[in-house]
Amino acid sequence: MPGDVPGLAAGLRATVRAAVTDADTAEAMGSGNLPVLATPRLLALAEAATVAAVAPNLTDGLTTVGTAVSLEHRKASPLGAEVVVEAELTEVDGRRLVFGFIARPAHSHAAGADAAGADTDGADADGAKPDGAKAAGSEAAGSEAAGADADVVVGAGTIERVVVDGARFLARAQANP
Repeated sequence: MPGDVPGLAAGLRATVRAAVTDADTAEAMGSGNLPVLATPRLLALAEAATVAAVAPNLTDGLTTVGTAVSLEHRKASPLGAEVVVEAELTEVDGRRLVFGFIARPAHSHAAGADAAGADTDGADADGAKPDGAKAAGSEAAGSEAAGADADVVVGAGTIERVVVDGARFLARAQANP
């Protein structure tokens, strides 16, 4: 599958919202012993946003797999806190995709959603929803945040994914366990 993938271009975005539950904590995931959002769960939310950003633009049979991650988990999120993760496709190099992402507390997120989370209508099980529009800039933060909380960042980083043919990828993985 050489060359660029049609329909994928820098600027594609998606947002994921999630409330921290017992299952999302460092305690439950084994990455710590406190009841706060676990770093692996933050990463999973960021990955879900990257997948949601490009999935509607992939042809049947194509998907993406993660290949590299850089993540800074900057602020603890207690049980019940809602986190909003925004991902933006910043680079397309053939099948290689690079995303920037940023996670903020929901109360500091003002991308046209109301406090009840209106931006998740039509979202998948992780709360992922493609934003549908290209970003104005290259920063994954893309949205305007309200008030003094605008600078509050739970986490941020980059994720690289590669476009693959799902069936071929699985066949190779099963042939060489």
